[in-house]
Amino acid sequence: MTASLYALGAIALWATLASLGVALRHVPPFLLTGLGLVIGSVPAWPLARQWKVPAPTLALGVYGLFGFHFLLFIALRLAPPVQANLVNYLWPLLIVVLAPVLLPGMRWKAAHVLAALAGFAGAAIAILGSAASADTAWSWGYLPALASACIWATYSLGTRRVASFPTAAIGLFGLVSGLLSLACHWWLEPAVSLSGRDWLFIALLGLGPLGAAFFLWDRALKTGDARHIGILSYLTPLLSTALLVLVTGRTLTPAIALAAALIIGAAVLGTRAK
Repeated sequence: MTASLYALGAIALWATLASLGVALRHVPPFLLTGLGLVIGSVPAWPLARQWKVPAPTLALGVYGLFGFHFLLFIALRLAPPVQANLVNYLWPLLIVVLAPVLLPGMRWKAAHVLAALAGFAGAAIAILGSAASADTAWSWGYLPALASACIWATYSLGTRRVASFPTAAIGLFGLVSGLLSLACHWWLEPAVSLSGRDWLFIALLGLGPLGAAFFLWDRALKTGDARHIGILSYLTPLLSTALLVLVTGRTLTPAIALAAALIIGAAVLGTRAK
């Protein structure tokens, strides 16, 4: 139960990412990611003595935090954003499907498979149902979106395979990943000026979905069943879409109601499967 609460805390914070992203859409993506990850690492700085982790563990952390965002932003540039985001939301399904492959002592059950499929269907409806139109034409940007999903799923499961490390070390992962993102900004993006409002929203972004969420997610994975946590993750696109509807003043549609039923049903079914 405690692991589910940690996971739900991370999911609630990640649900704000899209709304904050809309408010900061004028900020170059690598700059936004870099500042967010560096700020998100700050609460762990007093615990820097716990950052001593083996090189493979640090590599896994950078692979997850930096690799995920790097490929996601490439996908959002090359493909229609709504469809690229949908492909990226395959990561909860991949966590459920890959857990028995990458983690010893786990196996698939019919309830997990059904819950994963129902959850993905709900995620698809939540995301596509919020779009005014859907461009289904092929784009090469879908490949980095899929790779991004694979990275986050394998990173999440990989934290259970490496030697145990303190959750505070997530701060090191975020700091190094953030500095890499800022290097990408310096290399690939134009310089910009940020207002006081921008810095306020960036601080919220860093302390929330690009900061505290990662620490909560790590605790959830270390104390809970990765299959159950992966299925709970389907709440993210639903909550994110609902918050966007509220912030932008759009009308709640039947598609979002259907998505809610599928996602909540999948979460209940998946977390009760033993």
